[in-house]
Amino acid sequence: MTARPKSRRSRPVLHTFTVLALLAGSAYFTYALRVEEQAKAPAVQVVQDKAITAGLTAGEAGAQKWERVRSPDRSVLRDTTGQVLATFTDGARTATLTGPSRTFTEPANTTSRVVTENWVRLMPEAWKQGAENQQWFKDWFKKYFGSQEDDVFAMAFQYGDQAPVKKDAQGTSYAGDASFGPLNPNGSAGNDLRLEQSDFFDYLGTPYTFRNGVRKQPQTARYRSMDCSGFIRTVFGYRARYPLMPDDTPGAGLPRTANGMARSALGTDVIPLEGVGADDRPTSIDVIQPGDLLFFKLDARTKDRLDHTGIYLGTDTDGHKIFISSREEANGPTIGDKGGTSRLDGNGYYATTLRSAKRL
Repeated sequence: MTARPKSRRSRPVLHTFTVLALLAGSAYFTYALRVEEQAKAPAVQVVQDKAITAGLTAGEAGAQKWERVRSPDRSVLRDTTGQVLATFTDGARTATLTGPSRTFTEPANTTSRVVTENWVRLMPEAWKQGAENQQWFKDWFKKYFGSQEDDVFAMAFQYGDQAPVKKDAQGTSYAGDASFGPLNPNGSAGNDLRLEQSDFFDYLGTPYTFRNGVRKQPQTARYRSMDCSGFIRTVFGYRARYPLMPDDTPGAGLPRTANGMARSALGTDVIPLEGVGADDRPTSIDVIQPGDLLFFKLDARTKDRLDHTGIYLGTDTDGHKIFISSREEANGPTIGDKGGTSRLDGNGYYATTLRSAKRL
């Protein structure tokens, strides 16, 4: 679900690699690798502990150092100078790796610029203490640390305003400018202008059979569309290959709706859901890290259901915590300000409606 205004509702690495400039996207939704941008932005912190050395158990692994950190329990890989190379959270498949600096912008809808060295990827298994010694992890890390293959962030920005179309070997357009959904015949600007319930298979325009055997057919009117949870399922599920469920039935896959995702047992709840009321706004969000799923309560009509979700990107060049989500007002994925500023800090619309966060 999207916002409804009327209801108000540079670091050492394991090996040497070359930073390549990526010139892609459109004039309105750009994505580039720019090492020089890092000097213009505040440092992006992957781990935000006030006292990182307190209560740690450390082990050496070659030239790197593994540390255990609590709240949430996770393993942090540092180089010999103490710089963070990667973070792995117990119970989550999402890993945050340090890599070449990138800049994400959307001039059409915001002046925000996110400059980050974080690359968010899915591991083949959920992390647990000691996994650094297992062969599956060693193989995975060797392949992806320093890799410039599309990660979660790169994928997310391939659906913004005027993003170029990408096709697979079968000719299916799997990326490119996405809308939120078809116009609602009973809606109006600021009041359900567009219909929800557009999922990744609607965007693709192809039938999809889920792991439990359920087959879903796309609706022609929803072609090239994805609502907020459909966007998450497109990026993490269809693109990054996290298992998907056809609905909100509990299971081993990502549920269909924001509410289903937030209340599922998947991953690790870094900000546990305490409730949906105004008093249930988290008192602190310092624990979130790039790649976390965010869950909001926007619309009173949905009662006790959470009704919006997005992906946390990190801190922009002005020091604000920025996220990306698909919204009715912007008609698709955006980090822009239509329907509410995309900031988690302060007392803006989305900041005050945030209720929980999950590391998938």
